[in-house]
Order: sequence, then C-alpha cells, then structure tokens
Amino acid sequence: MSKISYYTAEGLKKLRDELNQLKDVERPKASQAIAEARDKGDLSENAEYDAAKESQGMLEMQISKLEETLSNARIIDEAQIDDTKVLVHSTVKIKNQTDGMEMVYKLVAESESDLKTGKISVDSPIGKGLLGKEVGNIAEILVPNGVLKFKIIEISRD
Repeated sequence: MSKISYYTAEGLKKLRDELNQLKDVERPKASQAIAEARDKGDLSENAEYDAAKESQGMLEMQISKLEETLSNARIIDEAQIDDTKVLVHSTVKIKNQTDGMEMVYKLVAESESDLKTGKISVDSPIGKGLLGKEVGNIAEILVPNGVLKFKIIEISRD
C-alpha cells in the first residue's frame, strides 16, 4: 500500500519538474542511445547496446517511482497547520537535554529533506520522535547510539 506524503506547493512543483525532465529529455536520449547501439551490428556481442538497455530500464524505474510518489502526494496548506503540536511542515526549535545545544528543524516529506537547510524527514528517527509533541514536552528518540532527549522550545510555521 502506498503512503501519502505531504508537500509544499514548491516541493511538489520540484517533483513534477524532475518527472517532466526525465520523460521529455532523458527518455528520448535513452531511446536514441539504444538505436545508435543497435545500428552497430550483432546485438549478442554489443556491450554498448546492453548498457543502453540497462540505462533505459533504470530510467523507467525512476520515472515509475516518481509517478507513484506524485500520485500519493498531497499539498498541505501551511496556514492550516496547528502551532500547538509538531506536525508535518512545522518548524520546531529543540534543545538537546544532554549538551544544551539548540537546533531548529522543519519537518518535511522525505524527498524534500535537506539537512543543510534544516529540513528533516518526518520519517527520520528524530522526525518521528518529534511528531505530536507540544512546547515543553521532552521527546525521547531512539537512535543507533542510544536515546536522545530533546525539549520542545518553540513550534512555528514559516
């Protein structure tokens, strides 16, 4: 069963643009590469043909995966997000209870996650551990190194 993912309008546009690029540009290139390799003679000993066919197969798999993601994608209206709990597309300020370090993360769909910009997946251990928490709650999150404890300091949507 496919899982529904929530995206911003910008994130969904990025996925659609990527799919269009694959279908409109990469797919014709792959077909052309197969045709050129086929024209070079005996297919049973043609490594270039085999590589082109394999590349096309990978491309089609990527297109299929993106189409499935898009079919299960929903745009979330960030104005409707409840600021009292950590939800998808919430921006949350947390404090590590062990070292006192504060961090700010925005919880997003997996394909939108980018740690460099502070966007973490709701499917990540930290994302899952923060979901549903309120300001003042302590989130105990199981990670490979043990349990991390984060205090929820602030929840916003920006």
